[in-house]
Amino acid sequence: MVNSPEEKRNSRISRRRLIAIIAAGFAAVVLTIAYVRELKLIHGHVVTAWTTDDSAECGVVLTGGPNRIREGLDLLSRRAIQKLIISGVHPQADLHEFFPQLPYYGDLKVQDVILERRSETTYGNAQQSLPLVEALHCRDLVLITSRAHMRRALLTFQAEFPRGFSIFPRTVAGANEPPTWDEVGFEAVKSLFYSVWAY
Repeated sequence: MVNSPEEKRNSRISRRRLIAIIAAGFAAVVLTIAYVRELKLIHGHVVTAWTTDDSAECGVVLTGGPNRIREGLDLLSRRAIQKLIISGVHPQADLHEFFPQLPYYGDLKVQDVILERRSETTYGNAQQSLPLVEALHCRDLVLITSRAHMRRALLTFQAEFPRGFSIFPRTVAGANEPPTWDEVGFEAVKSLFYSVWAY
């Protein structure tokens, strides 16, 4: 029996729909696998500030969470780093305003702390920190951020900085320790997005 033109058209539409459904299903499976992988990698980071003694010529703190700035200033006061860049500072903020404990750091020299005020994202942190690190002639750096944020931050900095430049990740406890699953889940989404264009 010969199919009518309308039946042939409907058959083609049905095949296209089936192909689209299969492609969408395949994409969903791939995205789910990638998402679960990111969750595991992010959750696999541990707080290294409690267990390691990192040192480098420069330190870069990424603002946006508790304990980060204090950790950077602790390293600077112990001379584990020579210069500290605090990246992502509000344009109007002053170091004494957002870190009132500064007077308790003894002979720490405020001129060794550089406030980077232009960046608003992790990608911006890396872009804006690079020229400062180069101007300070630092050959390596300690990167300081939270446990949940470290994977995306480290990969972004490694992609922006010259190949072979030593970056030592130093993770600090975030607002929640360990980080909550929704915090890690949101970070995994951002990390997947960054993986497409930033690293």
